[in-house]
Amino acid sequence: MTCRYTFGGDEHLFVEVDEAMSLEAFFVSLAITNILRDAKVEGVTEVCPANASFQIKFDPDRIHPTRLLGMVKEIEADASRTDSRLDTRIIEIPVYYQDPWTHGTLMRFRERHQDPGSTDIEFASRINGFEGVDDFVAAHSGAPWFVSMVGFVSGLPFLYQMVDRARQIEVPKYLRPRTDTPKLTVGYGGCFSCIYSVRGAGGYQMFGITPMPIYDPEQQVSYLKDFMVFFRPGDIVKWSPMDREAYDQTLEAVTNGQFEPRVRRVTFDLDEFNADIDRTNARLMEVLYAD
Repeated sequence: MTCRYTFGGDEHLFVEVDEAMSLEAFFVSLAITNILRDAKVEGVTEVCPANASFQIKFDPDRIHPTRLLGMVKEIEADASRTDSRLDTRIIEIPVYYQDPWTHGTLMRFRERHQDPGSTDIEFASRINGFEGVDDFVAAHSGAPWFVSMVGFVSGLPFLYQMVDRARQIEVPKYLRPRTDTPKLTVGYGGCFSCIYSVRGAGGYQMFGITPMPIYDPEQQVSYLKDFMVFFRPGDIVKWSPMDREAYDQTLEAVTNGQFEPRVRRVTFDLDEFNADIDRTNARLMEVLYAD
């Protein structure tokens, strides 16, 4: 794949790695941005990797745009020879599917939905060919997900399902965005799942909610005291279904400062993944639940 370069105004360089989302495109984006960040280039003020692209903010008084462009193109050539392995984290995220809060919200906005007569998760289940919601939840939570981008709103992760394309869930956004979405809603739009880090407008289908905070600008949450944003590009997520009782217990533990997410260090190898997806995912689950 060959990157496409576009300047955005006087201070931004946008680089599209590929038109379609794939783990290969994400790895190229991550490799280039990591090399650029480590180089500490004079005049580069911000580097933001995304799903299959990235953006660079720079000071044109400190580095000429054409010089930056040439530098990034050289890095692109080097990035194509980088290792396919990534040292990262695998994280368990508890989810209360079909919770009363997202259900109440989605029912207020049925006139903006493709199928006003069903819930979001019922609609998603049907158009993806599942026999029922339980089968859909099993598919959504059964395989790990790659965090390919963090942003749009502060701390919000975009997650890409780690299965072959034939098994990937795809769901359209609402016909018109909602004006409300509960905080920590687990949503879905296109090929991406997400967690709404804050309450606000949104257009993704709503499947459930997690009791686990992922963004805390006050840094009062026990595991967010060092940094207010939990996720990083390259993290791997495993959804874990929970019922109302477990949700309430976890929420109480979060409030009391006693909840710590299950996080394990892991090495992910893209070549091994492409050679045997299910075996790689099984190995990731062994690492996550080793004790």
